[in-house]
Amino acid sequence: MQNKILEIKNFSKTYPGGKRAVDGLSLDICAGDIYGFIGQNGAGKTTTLRAVSGILQFDEGEILIDGNSVKAQPVLCKSISAYIPDNPDIYEFLTGTQYLNYIADIFRVDQKTRSEKIVKYADMFRILDDLGKLVSSYSHGMKQKLVIISALLHSPKLLILDEPFVGLDPEAAFKLKSVFKEICGQGCAIFFSTHVLDVAEKLCNKIAIIKGGKLIACGDTDEVRGDSSLEKVFMEVLENK
Repeated sequence: MQNKILEIKNFSKTYPGGKRAVDGLSLDICAGDIYGFIGQNGAGKTTTLRAVSGILQFDEGEILIDGNSVKAQPVLCKSISAYIPDNPDIYEFLTGTQYLNYIADIFRVDQKTRSEKIVKYADMFRILDDLGKLVSSYSHGMKQKLVIISALLHSPKLLILDEPFVGLDPEAAFKLKSVFKEICGQGCAIFFSTHVLDVAEKLCNKIAIIKGGKLIACGDTDEVRGDSSLEKVFMEVLENK
């Protein structure tokens, strides 16, 4: 039996004014899963990811990370997960090295481990020579690479990402996919939203489609796709339901 890393149980979120962004969503994500979360703008993807990460409060349903409640044990859940938003909003008055060490300190990553990972991933994403520069001098793509590296320092059990490939150059996107496969092979689970259906189809072993806050389809990618392409299935879902 696979170890469930993320359990979303009947999660709903209604914003002030009555807008129901997510309605009764339930999903299980296991160790080793690369789970793609797709839907139109405003479908509820970011709301769900922010709730899973513990930065958006909710009253209905339950979310568990490795069996721990995001509501009741928020610090513990944050300590074993990492969230990368769609816009890398980070401290620009720090250098890249200072920022990574700051994040490593928060997660109590020892010096040897952090140094090895910083060199490994910064070299992989070609920003090793830029770590001594202020973050304010970084391009959007460089900031995104820095945030990705910071999320990997403490070897999270769950990696949550909102549109992680937007803003990355083709080489960096390719290498990020390789990192996904590497860490999932070590028991991590990945839950990420994307509008790039080709990426989801080729990379993810599981897919969830959300529309108007409701889960429309989920499961193994091959089952969701059937004999068609994921793009065609997605368009049919939008038109028919």
